[in-house]
Amino acid sequence: MSTTMNKSTVIGRRQVLKGAGLGALAVVGTGLTTSEAAATPEKAAKAISKFTGGKKATAGKVTVKLPEIAENGRTVPVTVSVDSPMTDADHVKSVILVAEGNPSPEVVSFTMAPGLGKAEVSTRMRLGKTQNVVAAAVMSDGSVYSGTKQVKVTIGGCGG
Repeated sequence: MSTTMNKSTVIGRRQVLKGAGLGALAVVGTGLTTSEAAATPEKAAKAISKFTGGKKATAGKVTVKLPEIAENGRTVPVTVSVDSPMTDADHVKSVILVAEGNPSPEVVSFTMAPGLGKAEVSTRMRLGKTQNVVAAAVMSDGSVYSGTKQVKVTIGGCGG
């Protein structure tokens, strides 16, 4: 009699685990299809506007350095530099980097202080396809500057 009880308990557990596994697979599967929607230049501009408190960015002072062609979008090096003396009176407060064609436009943001001496940051990012990468810098006087660079991606790094 105890053998029969153990057998039904094991079968019950297997059925529960199988059901949970199929449920998890269904959830993951739906997440894969919805995340492929790319950002747009409008969404990227909205992210910058939110970051800058609604202030309009002026082109200039910000340089975005990326390779002309990224053979693999999984790891694309990027450097953002801002023309600033980085003194107490005149410095960069923060920088945001957005990618206009990625699933989520916001890539990274940095907070800076005059003690850095140089307004330059480097990182690596994933890019899903050929697109513009935009950086915006908020200065200590409240002004906002931006720079844009297009990079051609041959193999996407965001599932593309």
